[in-house]
Amino acid sequence: MKLLILSIIQAVFFSGGQVLLKIASGRLSRLQWTWAWWCDLLTNWWLLASGICMGVGTVMWVYILKHWPFSQAYPMLSLSYIISMIAAMLIFHEQISLVRWLGVLLILTGCVLVAR
Repeated sequence: MKLLILSIIQAVFFSGGQVLLKIASGRLSRLQWTWAWWCDLLTNWWLLASGICMGVGTVMWVYILKHWPFSQAYPMLSLSYIISMIAAMLIFHEQISLVRWLGVLLILTGCVLVAR
């Protein structure tokens, strides 16, 4: 059960980083190899927040890998798919079909079974 809880927290950080990366990419100007573009990139706070979230998620992932068998830990990465889909719906107002929700339910069921 501890693995499942840690994996959910790790997935929230990693998915949050991906959401922030999407927001950051929308705020960047068109890719150009100019100093102005690099300054825009390096001062994009959304991008910094994304990196922090992904960094925390990565540190948690290393902890999980150190303390649980790989065959048990690796399937837990799929929890980020579920969290990302919920974020797509709530933050980006994307429509999620019933078939996709069924897929999410199957993934969640598999994670619970693997974590036991």
